Amino acid sequence: MTLLRQRMLHNMQIHNLADNTQKSYLLQVSSFAKHFHRSPEALGPEDIRAWLLYLHEERKLAASSLCPAIGALRFLYRVTLKRNWSDEDFPLPKKPVRLPVILRFDEVKTFFEPPRIWWRLQLLREWSHEQVEQIFC
Repeated sequence: MTLLRQRMLHNMQIHNLADNTQKSYLLQVSSFAKHFHRSPEALGPEDIRAWLLYLHEERKLAASSLCPAIGALRFLYRVTLKRNWSDEDFPLPKKPVRLPVILRFDEVKTFFEPPRIWWRLQLLREWSHEQVEQIFC
């Protein structure tokens, strides 16, 4: 285990991060370093932007999937390496706005109509109850 990894792990334990968060952060930082074949200490904001662009463009990760990588890098550089970088150095992706589904009139109408199967089941239940009464009474 490298000194940087051990120091980051100790910082995460001091900050009382969950075990899964610690594993995720270590995985994100190690894949970041492997991508550039250098220690994260030697990498800067432009490398972070290139990494995020790689994840988005080539690996086709969604905006919400980039957030753990950004969180891990923020923790590494701000807490472990004590670098005073701004939020602009770790840009969060904008989540796409999804429009609500608008139903047609006939779809709304069928939603509020009682289902026919329910009526059939009610009739069947009443009929079977009458049959049982006739047999046992």
